[in-house]
Amino acid sequence: MRDEAVYAGSSTSGTRPISQVSYEPERALNASSPTGTFVGAKVAQQRSELENLKSSVNSRRIQFEQVRNTARQNSQGYFATIAAVTARLRIGTTPGNPVLVSQWNAAQSELDRILTDIAALNTLGNQVAADSAMSSYLLDSVRATYGLQGAVDEDHRQLSLIEDEVNRNVVLIDRLLGMLRETIGRYTNYVNAERRNLSTLALAIKNGEYLGPSLANRNEDYASGPVRTAAVEPQSLVEKRRPLVVIRFDRANVEFRQALYAAISTALERRPQSTFDLVAVAPNLGSPADVALATNAAKRHADTVLQALGEMGLPSNRVTLSSTTSPGVQTNEVHIYVR
Repeated sequence: MRDEAVYAGSSTSGTRPISQVSYEPERALNASSPTGTFVGAKVAQQRSELENLKSSVNSRRIQFEQVRNTARQNSQGYFATIAAVTARLRIGTTPGNPVLVSQWNAAQSELDRILTDIAALNTLGNQVAADSAMSSYLLDSVRATYGLQGAVDEDHRQLSLIEDEVNRNVVLIDRLLGMLRETIGRYTNYVNAERRNLSTLALAIKNGEYLGPSLANRNEDYASGPVRTAAVEPQSLVEKRRPLVVIRFDRANVEFRQALYAAISTALERRPQSTFDLVAVAPNLGSPADVALATNAAKRHADTVLQALGEMGLPSNRVTLSSTTSPGVQTNEVHIYVR
């Protein structure tokens, strides 16, 4: 895996890791004897505040490196666990394999640790923001001191050195804040994507067959808002449209998830904004009581398919659910239409 791009479905940014950013050696301010002026006393106070600021900025930079290294290690552990589960599923295993369930739980714990790292980065961001406020205050204070009366040349020379050093630290603080925002955003997106993948992986473990990544990760716009569309008359769909998927429930324990995932995944690859109509179709045969029983059974099968789609990561706002009867079917079926 790449050194920094530990999140799914993204590419590394052009911004260099902070460990690769050149930090010039800190320039120590020349010590000077007290001038005995009021301005000289202010300069001494500002010099002390500047040294505190520089120490704080350096400490924050070190903390950032430590937390990011910890997050990188946690992500490596997570992916190693997921890779082991996926490899076992690809070659075939028993439904609900307890070894895979245990590994899935371990992966979830490793992902939770990355959330802890994100929280630590947010806390650090607040601390760096406080340093930024301090640097602004100190810069204003130094510039205001230039206007005080009673200063000697040495006072202004020291003020100039302090101002230059504050400006340098302002640049470092802004850079650190930018990298914190970028890192927090990337890790947050990564964790959200992997949580959806874990949900789909849980379904794969339950059925003992590998499906693939969460369908929700096919298009990040899924989470941007409601996409509900008006339901189409189910009878019209069955009579006039060719379904994307037909699942016939003509026996107990029909295995449909792998084929369903493949069909929906392909549809989303071709058209990421696709929505789907899920129709429970019952045979219109026999007495009214027979038709009613068949309709209820078809609806239960449709609910099972809808639940499976949710576990695969397909958002509920992309699916409409309806039911109908048809003389053209011999057993309960679930049809899925794409639009």
